[in-house]
Amino acid sequence: MGIQRAQRASLALTLNYVALAMAISAVTTSYWCEGTRKVVKPFCMGPVKVKQTYCIRFNSSDINDTRLVQYIYETGEEKFLMRKFHAGIWFSCEQTMDLQGFTCRSFLEIAPDHEREVLWLCIVAECLYIGLLFTGGAMMVIEMCPCFNMMNRLKLNAFAALCTALSGLFGMVAHMMFTTAFQLAVQLGPEDWRPKTWDYSWSYLLAWGSFATCMGSAVTALNRYTKTIIEFKFKRRTIEKKLRIKQILELDSPEDLWYITSLQEQADQHAALYVNGTEPSCINSIILDNWGRAYC
Repeated sequence: MGIQRAQRASLALTLNYVALAMAISAVTTSYWCEGTRKVVKPFCMGPVKVKQTYCIRFNSSDINDTRLVQYIYETGEEKFLMRKFHAGIWFSCEQTMDLQGFTCRSFLEIAPDHEREVLWLCIVAECLYIGLLFTGGAMMVIEMCPCFNMMNRLKLNAFAALCTALSGLFGMVAHMMFTTAFQLAVQLGPEDWRPKTWDYSWSYLLAWGSFATCMGSAVTALNRYTKTIIEFKFKRRTIEKKLRIKQILELDSPEDLWYITSLQEQADQHAALYVNGTEPSCINSIILDNWGRAYC
């Protein structure tokens, strides 16, 4: 039993650490969603060195020249450019014009005004998720310390399971809030940010994987607490039953001895009356019956 409890405690603690690592990795990265944006190619600037596919080169210096559209049409050159982007809770990053790097800006600036409160609630919920998850893991570590007795360990185990379960609920709410905020930003966000195509990325999968692992840790800790309580109750009932049987066996013998001793004293008193020459007028039948029973 003790080995099984220790194994369940180690499993719950391991799942808690894995969930915490995944949650921190997901929150601190900006790959919750990624996709592409369709933007107009800029005009190439400077001398021609190599063919530049991310811009349009036109010999005329007049940008408003009507021949520009005809030139693009005749050469079959694509006027638009698909630039990659990725976004998270904190930042949204997009490829630069030359497709050589990324420029980032705060996701709070991109979210619609009426949805920024939802995004702030998402951030607060994510912080509570990580904080409660860490607290539950710390309690699990303290619980495994041999300096505590079994009752204190059970209390720590119950609080650890409660903190871990609450953290999972906060994490689920936070992930759903971000999903809602991002979808609204795609529809109502600024024109220079709205993506053409997008999908969820590995940080989003890490976040939900962390939630699943967190709930697994909470269930394991709660299962351990429940099994320990059931074992204690079963042992307590067994011990109480044995004590009752022992008390009955111990009380039966002194009771008979007291009964025989009291009858012997009554018989001695009756015999003393005959010795003194005094015969009682009537003999108590109960005493005689009891005397005969004691004799038998």
